[in-house]
Amino acid sequence: MASATDTGSPETAADAPPEPGVLERTVRGKTTRPRLKFTGLPGSRLGRLILAFNLLGLAILISGALVLNELRRGLVNARIDSLSTQGELIASILNQAATVGEPEPQMDAAYATELLQTLSNPKAQRARLFDSKGRLVADSDWMADEVQQRDLPPARPRDAAQGLDLMHRPEPSSLKERQAALQREVAAALQGARYAGLRRNADGDRVVSVSLPIRHVRAVLGVVTLEASDVDAIIARERAALIPFILIAIAVTLASSFLLNSLVAQPVLRMARAADRVRHGGARAISLPDLARRDDEVGDLTRSLEAMTQALSERMDAIESFAADVAHEIRNPLTSLRSAVETLDLVEEAGARERLLSILKNDVQRLDRLVTDISNASRLDAELSRDQPKLVDLNRLVGDVVSTYQNVARAGDVKVAFNAHQGLEAITVIGREGPLGQILRNLIDNARSFSPPGETVSVGLWRVQDEAIVTVSDNGPGIPPENLETVFQRFYTSRPKGSAFGGNSGLGLSIARQIAEAHGGTLRAENRTGAEGRVIGAMFTLVLPETGE
Repeated sequence: MASATDTGSPETAADAPPEPGVLERTVRGKTTRPRLKFTGLPGSRLGRLILAFNLLGLAILISGALVLNELRRGLVNARIDSLSTQGELIASILNQAATVGEPEPQMDAAYATELLQTLSNPKAQRARLFDSKGRLVADSDWMADEVQQRDLPPARPRDAAQGLDLMHRPEPSSLKERQAALQREVAAALQGARYAGLRRNADGDRVVSVSLPIRHVRAVLGVVTLEASDVDAIIARERAALIPFILIAIAVTLASSFLLNSLVAQPVLRMARAADRVRHGGARAISLPDLARRDDEVGDLTRSLEAMTQALSERMDAIESFAADVAHEIRNPLTSLRSAVETLDLVEEAGARERLLSILKNDVQRLDRLVTDISNASRLDAELSRDQPKLVDLNRLVGDVVSTYQNVARAGDVKVAFNAHQGLEAITVIGREGPLGQILRNLIDNARSFSPPGETVSVGLWRVQDEAIVTVSDNGPGIPPENLETVFQRFYTSRPKGSAFGGNSGLGLSIARQIAEAHGGTLRAENRTGAEGRVIGAMFTLVLPETGE
């Protein structure tokens, strides 16, 4: 409320920033920036980009593995089919040409060996012939006239060479297991079953093996085993074919990692360092304009941090300015009190002592009023953040506040009237009932202090489009045009002559505007004019966004 004082108006201090989460159209003449909203697929642009890169690398690796697995399976199956066809042909020829049936079926081992040498291809596969008791009769490796040539390793000392030979020599247990696998395969074929699959040979290489029985009517006279040892070569070629896919997947993964590092990790680190500078007092607010221009979560976070630290900086400035203003306002009554106390002992005249005591009493009341209003102003932010906004019926709230003044009014006091429009529907706003009621009380108290005795302060309420408008009008001297904004400064007072000295602290209108802005509204002052443009009073207008419910 504006009140009289003998001091000049203090320098305007920055208003406290609005409460976070309250929608505002303008704050200190600047339009608030809305948060960016991403549309389209779920997630943000940066999140979709990172997800796409990671999935792309994984899909490349999986696709390559699936393709090569199918290729390996197809090659092995094709090799089995080829060996089976050759084995059936050899078994059929041996059955027809190298077996006799009298007096009982048997196989001519010598002739069968010659036929096996003619029919087999030692360069492509290994062929072996077993008799009916599972004994090896012929082996294509025995009959091949090709000498396999291998480069010998460099010469080593005798002890090292022996160790090397021992290292490369198959373990007896492994060799026995591989021979046992071949024996089981031959034994199964001797029972009339056909075998086709993968196993390890004596050297430990994987081979595709096919074992077929040589039948004469129902008797099994022997077994033909064909095995191809090029499986490891096929797998090696498959692994070599997989290398490009692996390299591409690694490249995509590295690109994704660098992307995450450059777009997320480094900016977050920069924001952390900027926050540390603010915390250690090297700066009052975070400022990262290059990150704030980004159209993703990092840019959104940067803008939020900049706005938050800027609001905190403005609040710190407001607190510093408020403390300076408080010290200035309290110093005046304290100076007056000290002067009156020092003079009191020197004055002997009763009338003069009474005047000094009256000054002391007024200064004490003034200090009490200052301390009370300063306490209310300092608690305002806490009260606004503590109370949750809810629907407030302005018709009822204005009616209750006006009724309070009407119930305590005495003869000769300035009256308060509520000019409610007939048939006006309920006007509701989102806010806090206590602070909104404080706006009305501060405006009414200010209007009453400027109104002559017996006059009436009028309170009006109506709706214009989507806004609720509350007016408080008086019949006082009005406000000088140059002070229509100055009256909302803290501790500013401009009282008419004859007003009680120290009766007001000059904080009422400042608090009222701060509450209005925290609710996304505005509070302004103007003069009421009558005939010939003569000022007939002042009017304060409170505009709040209406909910329409």
